[in-house]
Amino acid sequence: MSRPCITLIADPTSTEGCREYLAQAVELLTGAPPVRIDARHFGAGGTGRGVLDGGRLRLHVPEEETDVLPDMIVLYEIQPHRRHELAAFQELLEAHDVVTLGTGPAAWRTATEKNLTVERFARDGVAQMETVVLSRPGRHEAATAFAGLGGDTWARPVVGTGGNDTFHITTGAQLESAADFYARRGSDWLLSRDAGNLTTDGMRHQFRVFVLGGRIVHAREHLQPEPDTPCNTCQGATAVHMTPQELPPRLAELAVAATESVGLPFAGVDLAVENGGVVFEVNVHPAFVDGELETVAVPYIQAHLDALAVARGDRQVLAHPTRPDLDRGSQLSA
Repeated sequence: MSRPCITLIADPTSTEGCREYLAQAVELLTGAPPVRIDARHFGAGGTGRGVLDGGRLRLHVPEEETDVLPDMIVLYEIQPHRRHELAAFQELLEAHDVVTLGTGPAAWRTATEKNLTVERFARDGVAQMETVVLSRPGRHEAATAFAGLGGDTWARPVVGTGGNDTFHITTGAQLESAADFYARRGSDWLLSRDAGNLTTDGMRHQFRVFVLGGRIVHAREHLQPEPDTPCNTCQGATAVHMTPQELPPRLAELAVAATESVGLPFAGVDLAVENGGVVFEVNVHPAFVDGELETVAVPYIQAHLDALAVARGDRQVLAHPTRPDLDRGSQLSA
C-alpha cells in the first residue's frame, strides 16, 4: 500500500516546538516527513484555501507555493489566543470528513476559555477547586470573592498559556495588584481556592496526564521549588516521568473524565492528588518535553493513522519496517 500523505499544520511562531516532535513521529511511523503548513494561512485574513478535488479536500497556500491533497491532517501547536481564528477551517475539515484529531471548534473553545471549562466541570461533576470568574470587578466584589475562597487563592486569565500572568494571592494588596493587572489587559480572570498541593519539603507539585482516546498514554509529576510560582516546566518546574500504571487510579479517572467533559479526543490534563483529587485545566495542545517522542507524540500520530485505516476500511495503513510497538495507542474514529 502507498505511503499516506500527511500534512502537519502548526503555528511556527510558537516557542514550544511540539511540531518538531510530531514531524519526527510521522517520519518514524511512515518513513517520510509530513508536508508542513503555517496554520496562520488558514486563520482570519489568511489566503489558504481548501477546495474539493474528487470528493476530497485539497489545500492551496499561495504564499508557500503549497498544493497538497492530504490523506490526513495533524493540526497542533496553535496558541490559545489564535485558536478561535481557525474555527472556520475546523468546520471545513469536519464538513468534508477529513481524517484529523484536530476536533471541532466547540471543544477547543471549552478547554481554551477557562471560564467555560469551570462551567463544564460543574455540569459534569468533574472535581475542581472552588473558583469565581471575575470581569473588571470592583474592589468590593474582588475582596468578597477572595474572602469566600479562604484568602489563599490563585488568579489566572481566562485565556492564557504556560502559567503566564498567573499569581498566588494571599493578601489584599496582591489581590488589588492582580485586579489592576487584568484590567489593564482587558482580560477576564479566575480566582480559585489554593489546592494545598505542597510536598513535605514545601515544593509545589501537580501532575500532567496525557489522555488519548479515553486511555492514559503517559504522565509526569511536576515539582516546583518556588511555591508561589505556577507548576509548569516552562516556569522552572522539574518533570518526573511516570508510566500510566504509576499514576494514582483516582487521578487517571479524573483525567479521562475531564477530557471527555470538554469533548477532546486528546489532551494534557493538569491536576493534583490533594482534596481527593482535583483538575486544574485541560490543555488542547499540551507541550512535549524530552522523553515524550515515543510515549506521547508517536501514539498521537498512530491514532491518526488508525483513524485513516478505519476511514479507508483498511486493516493497516502502511507496513514500515521500522514501525515500533505501539501498544499504548488507541483507535479513534475519523
